[in-house]
Amino acid sequence: MKTATVQELKKELQGHTASELLELCLRLAKFKKENKELLTYLLFEAHDEESYIIAVKELVDEDFNELPRPSLYLTKKSLRKTLRTINKYIRYAGSKQVEVVLLTYFCKQLRNSGIPYQKSTVLANLYEGQIKKIHAALLLLHEDLQYDYRQELMGL
Repeated sequence: MKTATVQELKKELQGHTASELLELCLRLAKFKKENKELLTYLLFEAHDEESYIIAVKELVDEDFNELPRPSLYLTKKSLRKTLRTINKYIRYAGSKQVEVVLLTYFCKQLRNSGIPYQKSTVLANLYEGQIKKIHAALLLLHEDLQYDYRQELMGL
């Protein structure tokens, strides 16, 4: 079975009534957790980006509190999992500002955690990769926001 393109889906959805669209959305939400999470974001959290960012930061804090400290290997795996979660929430928001805020927060948490990430090549590369992503996202923001976030980024 060939998957339809977004453009084809858009054309097809325009021909449906509101009740049919509701049924399609509910059916879609039943099949995958990510679909439910995205629908939850769009319906309940998209209008208040600040509280959304705070909620994601709390999840990041929980993940950092549960990091396995003795083993750098397990710490690396946990950090990657945390980063996957952050990237998922960034995709839901679809905003470069949210991306900059959350990735900056992740980097700050990593620096403040006491994990010797500079001693591990993998963790150092992970950290540097996030800094590069932050810089790339900064270029797409308004100049005033760029200045504010660059000041914050100087600490990293």
